[in-house]
Amino acid sequence: MSAVRAHILISGRVQGVSFRYHTRRQAEKAGLAGWVRNLWSGQVEAVLEGEREAVERVLEWCRHGPPSARVDDVQVQWREPAGDWQAFNIRATASEVND
Repeated sequence: MSAVRAHILISGRVQGVSFRYHTRRQAEKAGLAGWVRNLWSGQVEAVLEGEREAVERVLEWCRHGPPSARVDDVQVQWREPAGDWQAFNIRATASEVND
């Protein structure tokens, strides 16, 4: 299998519903590295890096999120993996997507 990186933006009712916490748990269970954070826009942004099958599994979970979330849209940009991280972390809120 090959490693991939997915940069994702999740829209809907995704803040204040433990979306970041649950995303971290899903990513850790799948053995992925990367991060997740809230954006001031109300979206959640994440980068998932690891084996393609594991990334796609967590990405599919993100399309639904935790029970109290309502996911309206998930945008995905596929990129080459960079190996920047060894673990999956929750980051502080960012003011812009490209922070």
